Amino acid sequence: MGGFRGVLQAGEGVGDATYLPAEAAALGWGRLPARGDSPVLTVDPGDEVIIDTLSHEGILEDQGRDPVAFFAAHGVPREHVLDEAVALAASDHPHDPATDGPHVITGPIHVRGARPGDLLRMTVVDVTPRVPYGVISNRHGRGALPGEYPQRAGNVSVFTPIEQDAAGRWFGALPLVEGGERSVHFPLAPFLGTMGVAVDADERPHSVPPGPHGGNVDINLLTEGASLYLPVQVPGALAYVGDPHLAQGDGEVALTALEASLRATIRFDVVPAETAVREFGEVAGPLAETSEYLVPTGLDADLDVAMQHCVRQAIGLLGARYGMAPHLAYAYLSAATDFDISQVVDVVKGVHARIRTSDFRLVRRGGGAA
Repeated sequence: MGGFRGVLQAGEGVGDATYLPAEAAALGWGRLPARGDSPVLTVDPGDEVIIDTLSHEGILEDQGRDPVAFFAAHGVPREHVLDEAVALAASDHPHDPATDGPHVITGPIHVRGARPGDLLRMTVVDVTPRVPYGVISNRHGRGALPGEYPQRAGNVSVFTPIEQDAAGRWFGALPLVEGGERSVHFPLAPFLGTMGVAVDADERPHSVPPGPHGGNVDINLLTEGASLYLPVQVPGALAYVGDPHLAQGDGEVALTALEASLRATIRFDVVPAETAVREFGEVAGPLAETSEYLVPTGLDADLDVAMQHCVRQAIGLLGARYGMAPHLAYAYLSAATDFDISQVVDVVKGVHARIRTSDFRLVRRGGGAA
């Protein structure tokens, strides 16, 4: 989490870098890009882009669609509310809360040379909070315990400031009871909940359920330095990002995590189809990579089926990269790999595995001793 200074309004501190602001022409609200959508930016493989994102918290219809008033109720002055959020909420930008999702996405970005069959690699170079606060919501009878929470009538949005300790570490702060001292501190790990590519369809997909295109995958390992690989569906990929988070526990059980606008620097690379199959096998959906882990995923409305998809992807990945026989890969995964629930609140549930690459340090790519 680099260079956080308090509030990052549009254009501040970007210098001469390639920059995509969260202005109306570059935003989608509640729907994701599809075949035929026009890019707002075109880049070459290897390019890095500074992208501003907007959180949906504070701008939604059930929150008053007035972020200045919404955050003022929590003591936030007007100058600490992002101008783009104010402009979007006050605009006639297409958004139907009855049929669209809540998420605001920035894009799409055309990556030259990306073709169906390739993988688009989106590497998170930097993520920086744009404001010193966020919101955690339990609304619309959604979450892991619908019907039990919210406990009171209406929706619950918990305002959460972020603070810095003496060692320079940032954390979120919550009270034990409403209005109490903020004595519960948890670490921040900012990431983009939504990273995706356009679908090969005429209809723009809803922003909530993730899929082979990525979208709202909510994998909290996608912090600085991590990469997400996505199967390209349309020429140029038409990539996008959004749903920024300051922190999230696996499961995201209340409905949202600690949501707040981020500025992200993303590097875009294209992995040709032949290389992709050799390195990763047949990739059916999002695949992440960190400095420690290979992270195959499984997605389905049924959590059991999502788990099965993830295990199959993991077995295929170990076979393609290391030449590991399926029955041995299955045994290894059972003994040595954690399978985490990414989220259970986005209609389509997510599971991701954490395969330690250090376990294969004595193995050559493709199999055999190094």
